[in-house]
Amino acid sequence: VHLALGWACWKAYLGRPDRDWNRCRAMQTLAGAVRSSQAEVALPMYAANLALIRRHWSCLEDVILAAQSNLSACLQSVGRDDEALGLNREIYASCVAMLGVSHDYTIATGYRLARSLCKLGLVEETKIFLRDQLLPVARRSLGADHDLTLKLN
Repeated sequence: VHLALGWACWKAYLGRPDRDWNRCRAMQTLAGAVRSSQAEVALPMYAANLALIRRHWSCLEDVILAAQSNLSACLQSVGRDDEALGLNREIYASCVAMLGVSHDYTIATGYRLARSLCKLGLVEETKIFLRDQLLPVARRSLGADHDLTLKLN
């Protein structure tokens, strides 16, 4: 059902110009629907979506971060973990600069970065990042009993 809705959404907005926001969202919706069953097919859709957003809506930093996060997750789904790690580092750095280290979205992107590091076997770097940077901020900002803080432990 999700895939059928994604294709219907894309078909409805396909003929519109690149600059049309609904067309951009339709591409994102289709990529999300395709990713669940065919991540390798969704990957170029996410890449095109990010390029489109950067070209026409470069001032919308939060939208760019969301598109980068989608692309990173898809890269991991197809086993391109090195590329996903690089993108996760970029996303985390952007969140820190834009939102600050204490923002819940920054902490969530830090968690995804730590998972990427760990997946590539960079255990020591993961420990240092969690122990020295992410966990103290999560405890202070979210509280020790928050779900995300507990995942970081």
